[in-house]
Amino acid sequence: MNLHDFKHKQKIQIRYKDIDKQGHVNNANHITYFETARVEYFKDVFTQQIDWIKTGMILACTEINYMEPIFLEDTAYCYTKITSFGTKSFEITNVITKLKNDKEVLCAEGKSVIVCFNYEINSTVEIPPHWKDAVNKFEA
Repeated sequence: MNLHDFKHKQKIQIRYKDIDKQGHVNNANHITYFETARVEYFKDVFTQQIDWIKTGMILACTEINYMEPIFLEDTAYCYTKITSFGTKSFEITNVITKLKNDKEVLCAEGKSVIVCFNYEINSTVEIPPHWKDAVNKFEA
């Protein structure tokens, strides 16, 4: 995974509560870091405010590969990119890095599938075309 392929980078706030008995960030927190970065990505890419009831989203699947532990005092970042679109779902790739000897090293990488969902009618819905346009413009 080449970090130059990502246009969205979010600094991660590592909280004391994120640390487990072994002294590093517990693996379950990586999903929270992905989620935080994903929401910031949406804010930065989509110019229209999202109606989370009519065009909400459901996390359908997530997978994470861990490479390097993250510690409380580390400076860490989460990169985000929408990598593919379906009709009602899309895939997001996230990469978490930390600074080590003044270089970013890969700590984790993950992929998530997000499904668009209308909570008023309790059904999946198609991805709004203006979302695809905004992502394509941002990622170009």
